[in-house]
Amino acid sequence: MHQTNPYKGHSFRSIAAQLTFGLFVFPLAFSYPFGGLETRASSIQDCLTQHSVPYQDSSSSSWATTISPYNLRLPYTPAVVTLPTTSQHVSDAITCAAASGLKVQAKSGGHSYASYSTGGKDGSLIVSLQNFNSINVNTRTNIATVGGGVRLGNLALGLYSQGKRAVPHGTCPGVGIGGHFTHGGYGYASRLWGLALDTIVGLDVVLANGTQIHTTATAYPDIFYAMRGAGDSFGIITTFYLQTFAAPSSVLTFAASIPATLNSVSTAVSSFTKLQKFTLDSAQINNNITLGIYTDNYGSFSLSGWCMSCDLNHFKSVTFPAILSAFPTADSSSVESLGWTDALVSANNGGQLQEPLTGYVAHDTFYAKSVVTRNSEPLTTAQLTSYFTYLLNQGRSAPAPWYSIIDLYGGVGSQINVPSSDSSAYSDRDAHWVFQNYGFTSNSLPPYDDAITPFVDSLNSALSAGASNDFGTYLNYVDPALSATDFAMLGYGQTAYNKLLTIKQTVDPNEVFWNPQSIGAADNDTGNGNSGTTTSATPTSAPTSTSTSTTSKATPTSTLKVSTDASCGNGLDGVGVRLRIVGRGVKVDLGLAREVREKWFCGV
Repeated sequence: MHQTNPYKGHSFRSIAAQLTFGLFVFPLAFSYPFGGLETRASSIQDCLTQHSVPYQDSSSSSWATTISPYNLRLPYTPAVVTLPTTSQHVSDAITCAAASGLKVQAKSGGHSYASYSTGGKDGSLIVSLQNFNSINVNTRTNIATVGGGVRLGNLALGLYSQGKRAVPHGTCPGVGIGGHFTHGGYGYASRLWGLALDTIVGLDVVLANGTQIHTTATAYPDIFYAMRGAGDSFGIITTFYLQTFAAPSSVLTFAASIPATLNSVSTAVSSFTKLQKFTLDSAQINNNITLGIYTDNYGSFSLSGWCMSCDLNHFKSVTFPAILSAFPTADSSSVESLGWTDALVSANNGGQLQEPLTGYVAHDTFYAKSVVTRNSEPLTTAQLTSYFTYLLNQGRSAPAPWYSIIDLYGGVGSQINVPSSDSSAYSDRDAHWVFQNYGFTSNSLPPYDDAITPFVDSLNSALSAGASNDFGTYLNYVDPALSATDFAMLGYGQTAYNKLLTIKQTVDPNEVFWNPQSIGAADNDTGNGNSGTTTSATPTSAPTSTSTSTTSKATPTSTLKVSTDASCGNGLDGVGVRLRIVGRGVKVDLGLAREVREKWFCGV
């Protein structure tokens, strides 16, 4: 049931007043002589115990499992992990952290590529939302009330079981709603329904001084703007309110293996150029269709996607042949009509959607980067030639396994690009393709091979040849090899970042909510504790700012900045074609080993 907004009519100015009062009520948050990490850890434990907030620390028997990150390449040790069961627990945890001089980050699913769900640095307080897992659909409004710790597979099943409802989201069932929905959230249905973020109509948020609010487009609109695109910098969401859609009765799933595309650079460039032209031709494609490409170091090149509520005969006889005409003859292809949940299961390679409420233990060891190209500036022959030349030459002798996923976000009629760029902090509404380049260890475990980093960097930058403007980065594929400044410019852009910085200075001036790339994060070490990995690069120039901040922010120094940092990214929620690992070779079929599926579909 969608709750009545108890804060209706409250303004951004009133919340600033509340925060000022909050700072007065909790002076220790900003005047406590913090001391060392051990002192702060002891202080936070005393405070949490006093407020009856459940937590784990290094003395807990399950501590190692609790703090184990998705990306084993970036392990951090929090001071404490709280396990709240109520919004008041969340509020108390945040105010205790501020009083003890600790930074705060939320953990929803824990799939952060950059390990921000364990703080992105040693010594933070983590708020685990694993106990916030309810899903309820209002049958009158079709608005779903969803806990901040729900995983995508459980979300899909919960919505469908209550009136056959659905929302757009990624295909990895273990990803949590918290990071996924607040930084974009792409899935097979996104070209038709928009990003997961676009379904948010309300949020229950706990702010930096512990204030609990309900925010919508009209109640605390600046908070609503900031939480949809930069939520990790502004508060912790205990409840999402999502506008759902009627799940389609039929989804056509299609796939094709076309390795001959990589016979030569010219063939690859020609094929991609034809496919790109197809995506921009309203006579051939509409927003019911989405597709993605997968390629890797084994020479695989595959295409897969969905057509929602489409006629099977017409798709098989007209649309699918038109798509395949861009490529050489396929080794194999298939089209299948499935129901909604069966289509989601198929996208998960037949794996179940249901995920455990606790004890989720997926891991990998990797380095990843992303590129977002523009709908208004299709990729040129020069850019594609640069990319495929590197892929077909250096890619064959790469130091470790790698893959690239290329997802269609834009094209004709894409609902992803319908909202205005200033409707939310997720400001990139001109996306065409999103590339993810991903290198990993052969057994998905440490130690990490440092040679992976320059290879992935170069694969990423090869695409930038001759671009008239900087390409962007996808927020859910966080790339901590970028400095906080470069990430801000590539992920948000100057206008959106200035607005976010102004809001940050009002509602969280002391950066209680912090990670190495949070809004307002300086390029030097501003966090607590000691980082295990350098996460910043030195900027060379400062942009203009409309805010009163004294923190210097810099524009990216080059298109698709290449960093030599040995660090990685944040979330994977897109589509990929299905493969199966056979020994260390790849055999293309319609299945996908869990090892590869976790790499492709998991992340946020």
